[in-house]
Amino acid sequence: MSEMRRLQTNDLEIGATEAVQQHMSRHVVATKPVSQRKLDFEHKRPRILRECMAEATGVFFYVFPGIAAITTFTLNLESPIGVAAFGGIFPIGWAFAIGIAFAIVTCASTSGGHFNPAITICFAVWQGFPWKKVPHYIFSQIFGSFMAGLLLMGMYWPEIQEFKAASIASGKGLVYNTGPASILCTFPNPTQTNLGYLFLTEFFVDSYIGIVIWACLDHANPFVSPQSVPFAIGLAYGCMVWGFADVAISTNLARDLGTRIVAAIFFGSEAFTYLNYSWIAILVNIPATLFATGYYEFLMRDSLSKIGKGHAVHEDGEEGLHRHITRTGVIETGAANALRRNDTNGSSDDSGSLTTIDSQLLASNITSSRSPLDTDAGAMDPTEDERVKGMFQKLGP
Repeated sequence: MSEMRRLQTNDLEIGATEAVQQHMSRHVVATKPVSQRKLDFEHKRPRILRECMAEATGVFFYVFPGIAAITTFTLNLESPIGVAAFGGIFPIGWAFAIGIAFAIVTCASTSGGHFNPAITICFAVWQGFPWKKVPHYIFSQIFGSFMAGLLLMGMYWPEIQEFKAASIASGKGLVYNTGPASILCTFPNPTQTNLGYLFLTEFFVDSYIGIVIWACLDHANPFVSPQSVPFAIGLAYGCMVWGFADVAISTNLARDLGTRIVAAIFFGSEAFTYLNYSWIAILVNIPATLFATGYYEFLMRDSLSKIGKGHAVHEDGEEGLHRHITRTGVIETGAANALRRNDTNGSSDDSGSLTTIDSQLLASNITSSRSPLDTDAGAMDPTEDERVKGMFQKLGP
C-alpha cells in the first residue's frame, strides 16, 4: 500500500494500537515486512546476554523512578513550600510501585522478570531455574541498580552538591537518614540502634512481598489475570513502602547494594558501616523471600489444580497421575475452587469434588491411550482404569 493511499484508509496507525487490536473492530495497518537480515541478527544474539540486559534494564526501570522520588523529597525538605509541593512517602511508594509494573511489562518477556536476586534464587530452588544462570542474573540486577544511582547523581549533581555542602556545614555529615547519601539507599534513624528490630522489620516486609509475588505467579490462582500481575506486585511493594519506610526497609538486595556502591563512591565508605546496618539491607531479603516462597509452596500450593489447568505435568507422566488419583480416591481442588456436591442420586460427599473445567481437563489426560507394553506394576489394569474414568464422570457435570 502506498504512503498516500495508507492515509486515506480508516485503519489505525502503527503504535500502541497493536496491543488493543484484538479488542477493536478497526484494523491496524500492517508493519513493514521483516527482513532476513534482521532475523539473522536476532538469531545470532546470545540468549544469556539478552536475558542479562533485560534484568539490568528492568531493575533500572524500577529503581530509577523510586530513588528520583526520594531525591525530590529529600532535597526539598527545607524548601519554603516543602513537602506539600515536592512529595512524601505516598508518591515515593507509587514511584516504586509503577516502576516495578513498567519493569515487568517492558522486560519480563525476555528474561522472566526476576529483578531481585532473592526471587532468582527462589526460582532456582522451587521452579527449576538453572543454577548456572543465577550469578549472571544477580550481577545484572546489581548493575542495573548501580546505573540508576549513577545516572541520578549526574542529573541532580548541582542540587546534591549544594545539599552536601549545607549538611557538612551543619555538622551532620553525609551519611544519615534524610542526609545526602540517603537519596540512594536506606539508613536507619539515629535512634534505631537495636539491630534485632531492624532485622525483623526487614524480614517480615520482604516475606509479605514474597508471598504476594508467588501467589501472583501461581497458575492455579483464579483471582489474578496475567495483565494484572505487574500492578499487583508493584502495589505490594508500594504498600510496604507506605507502611514501613519510616523505620528503614530495603526489600531488594540488588536495589540496595547497587545504589549503596554509588553512595560509597560519592559520600564515603560510611555508607556501608553506618550503625552496622548495611548487612541487614543487603542480605536479609534472601532468607526472608525463601521463607515466604517456601511457606507458599508447602502450605498453599495446589499442584493438582495446576496440572488440571495444563500448566504442569506429573514428574512420572500420565502413569504417575493415574497412580496418585487411584491411591487418594478423591481429587482435591484447593480452597479457592468451588466445591460441588453430587445430588443427582441423593448421595453426599463431604470430601469435595472437582469443578467442571478441572474434571474435564484431568479426565482428558487420564483417558488417553497407553502402550500395550505398559505391563509393569505401576500400570493400572483395565478394571481399575474404568473405575477411575467412572469417578471422573461422577465428579463432572
